[in-house]
Amino acid sequence: MGSFSLWHWLIVIAVVALLFGGRGKISELMGDVAKGVKSFKKGLADDDTPQAKPLEKSSAEDKVA
Repeated sequence: MGSFSLWHWLIVIAVVALLFGGRGKISELMGDVAKGVKSFKKGLADDDTPQAKPLEKSSAEDKVA
């Protein structure tokens, strides 16, 4: 129970090779996911910039209230 058998390690290595290795479609997909995460983080960092001031109320809105 404490350690994995040889078959467990072979399966883990095969899955890692499929996901991250070679020029396969899965590795390209993982690269696209990484680019998406990177652009998402960049988008969150851009939201920290100060926003423009909201427009002031017009005089017509003041008369209604």
